[in-house]
Amino acid sequence: MKAAIGALLLIAALTGSAHAEPLPGASVESLLAAAREHSPDVRMVRLEAEAARERIQPAGALPDPVLRIELENLTRNGSQNATLNPAQVGDTKYTLMQPLPFWGKRDLRRGVASAEAEQASSRAADTWAEVAGRIKTLYAQYWLTSQSLKLTRENIELTRHLEQIAQVRYAGGLAAQQDAIRAQLERSAMEAELVGMESEFHHLMVFLNAMLARPSGAALAEPVSLRPLPERLDGLALNTRLLAANPQLAIEGARVGGAEKSRDLAYRNRYPDLTLGVVPMQVGNRVETWSLMLEMNLPLQQGTRRSQERESERMLEAAAARKEAIGHRLRGDLDAAISNLESARTTEQITRSRLLPQSELTFRSALAGYENGKVDFATLLDAQRQIRNARLALMRAQAGQQMRLAEIERLLGEDL
Repeated sequence: MKAAIGALLLIAALTGSAHAEPLPGASVESLLAAAREHSPDVRMVRLEAEAARERIQPAGALPDPVLRIELENLTRNGSQNATLNPAQVGDTKYTLMQPLPFWGKRDLRRGVASAEAEQASSRAADTWAEVAGRIKTLYAQYWLTSQSLKLTRENIELTRHLEQIAQVRYAGGLAAQQDAIRAQLERSAMEAELVGMESEFHHLMVFLNAMLARPSGAALAEPVSLRPLPERLDGLALNTRLLAANPQLAIEGARVGGAEKSRDLAYRNRYPDLTLGVVPMQVGNRVETWSLMLEMNLPLQQGTRRSQERESERMLEAAAARKEAIGHRLRGDLDAAISNLESARTTEQITRSRLLPQSELTFRSALAGYENGKVDFATLLDAQRQIRNARLALMRAQAGQQMRLAEIERLLGEDL
């Protein structure tokens, strides 16, 4: 019986683990997918955009009609007590009125609301681009710290091996005891550095979990790989994409469009709005007469309207100037990010093709020379540091390219 229960529990555990979602963190794509689904910032702006779209139809709708009921001569010239019964008063007037904005005003108000909805949609896109860019940058740092931890642990083991070699040579009278002590000092320094790296790795996990709206101590998968980089970037083509797709420019473009509609509406307010009404008159139980009513406001406060028109003109000019200024700044940021990416790419190529092979060759030569008594231990440790620094430089260049790529994609508002 116990065996059967144990088997059932094992099957249930295996089944549950088979259906459990994989932890995010192994790739930047897994983090982005989790953020798109769970990020409160993204959800907030998405809901705000949906709310803004719902304002378009009411903005261009007619105002609600108004019904007015007037009971006249409630006492019938004193012949009865006052009453509110329409059939018993002197006469009852029913006025049904429909306000009618001047021609074109409803379309302009709908246009203003559409521009605001477009701004909200672009803000949602901009927020997602910001969140995605932040996650991409954090993942590059997360990967770099993970790789640095692995490299440091490998170098600690290598230093321990060098220490054993030094102790063997010291026991054979071929080296000074100071060599082993130097190896111990080098290992202790790297172990202290390892503590700082582990703390940084934990902080990055906390930051990533915060971006995903997960508990700060939630587990993340170990970073496995970086995204592939695009080929050489065409700055002119990317600038064209920037102007077409950047969410911030889209926000400002929508703001300019809304300001144009608001200006046109301010000029259209020179003309009066109308109110049409139908007025049936009830006497006793019968409707005796019908009347038509036309009402309009008189736009006599021209000074006020001229100020509103000038205000709308200045707001339009300010929106256009803001869009132009943001465009210049974003193009400068894009050119700088492209240059930084190419610099990091060149650094990686030099490190991978020249610096790292030279460092490895130097270390192997120094190790052989020390074992043969031709090189002192300080030279061997220096060669070890050089190869470690070269590997760190290679990883930093790779992570740097990912960060610059994230900056470019943040500016474009889309992935390359």
